Amino acid sequence: MFTSLLGIEASSEKECVRMSDYAHLPIEDQYKIWIKKNPPEEIKDVSDEELKDALVKDLAHVSQMTVGEYILYQKWEEVHIKYPTREVQTLWGPESQLCDASRAKIVEEMRDNIWRPDNLESYAKLTPKLILTSNKTNTPEKWNAIRTFTSTMKNSANIGRNLNYLVIDEVTETYLGVICISSDFLDLTPRDKWIGWEREKKTQGHMINYTAIGSTIVPTQPLGFNYVGGKLLALLCLSDTIQNDWKSQYGDTLVGVTTTSLYGKTKQGGLSQYDNLKHWKKMGYSSGSVAYQATKKTQYLMRSWLHKNHTYKYFEWYGAIKPSGQPAKRDHRNRSYHFTYSKLGIDKTLISAEHARGIYFSPLYDNTREFLRGECQQSELRPLFDTSTEYLTELWKNKYASKRIKSLIKNDRVSDETLYYDDLIFMDWEQTKEKYLQEVGR
Repeated sequence: MFTSLLGIEASSEKECVRMSDYAHLPIEDQYKIWIKKNPPEEIKDVSDEELKDALVKDLAHVSQMTVGEYILYQKWEEVHIKYPTREVQTLWGPESQLCDASRAKIVEEMRDNIWRPDNLESYAKLTPKLILTSNKTNTPEKWNAIRTFTSTMKNSANIGRNLNYLVIDEVTETYLGVICISSDFLDLTPRDKWIGWEREKKTQGHMINYTAIGSTIVPTQPLGFNYVGGKLLALLCLSDTIQNDWKSQYGDTLVGVTTTSLYGKTKQGGLSQYDNLKHWKKMGYSSGSVAYQATKKTQYLMRSWLHKNHTYKYFEWYGAIKPSGQPAKRDHRNRSYHFTYSKLGIDKTLISAEHARGIYFSPLYDNTREFLRGECQQSELRPLFDTSTEYLTELWKNKYASKRIKSLIKNDRVSDETLYYDDLIFMDWEQTKEKYLQEVGR
């Protein structure tokens, strides 16, 4: 087993018994099966003092950072855990290399096949194509490589529904970015107020399943900077390709898409890529915060402590399964973290900081709001605009990309940077901060 640069075992943490075969059973019956195979007496004991000391140390470190610095720190930690290295001897002396040669090959392949314009007008010839990664050889790994190394935001798996797409140029077969369409946020007050959405309708009526969230909308560079490629990907989130896949995979008609900006009121001076973007409506700002997280090593200690000392609670969060196969508790990890913080008396100032984000929503039908409120049937839905990839691409080219590149040319600000962050694999935190802190949010 190899060790990452952070000194943490690089293999994924040990999973408890898979409960998918028992998802049809009531929670109490699931627990009887689970506890026999996961007895707490077999779990290594972690004292309250040991866990609290580790949590305070980790959280005190990151809570002193700015939001941008913390985002980059999470990225650095993620890269070093997912892409561990080892020292090897070469003719030129010791050298650090990725432990997994096949993953190294994919990381390099993605970097070498990012779309680069032949000239400043090359964007006009782009023909975007969405490739759903499920059940295709190597595409999930390729998606993860682009997602990890082209964005400073941490690449975290989403619980629930997920459709991951590689976005390529069909002509050159080079990469334009990645998209993930996921289960929507249950509660976003500005959006829900605009829809007129009661919580009971969203949950008991299952209407939340008819909307989704663009949880990842990441263009490659220089497409993103030179041609506002993020706007292209945001428009493609509304495409009939994605609507058809959502229907095929999950059986529900997609009637609206949500997304949130990386920054909201806390970002000084700039607009989000979703601001003033046709077919996307700005709803307002979230009232949420950025939650600081302990290191993976401390998170493993936390799970052992919960399993040993609060066994049923731990089962509810990490063992119990709905008939759909999803975890029984929404947002189970954050629930478990906040429970632990409360029990151990962790200072609230170490846990989170206020961080409002912009909220955006795109209704795909003229009567999306009425449908989500239960006031009309699916058969009565009226499409609001053309959702073909061709229309959305032409809209981006003519309304946004052309204006952006002309402005950059006029002001001599055209960039040829790809901003593929694979060098983080071999950098320490201070080197990372010095080189990339100013790039957070690009």
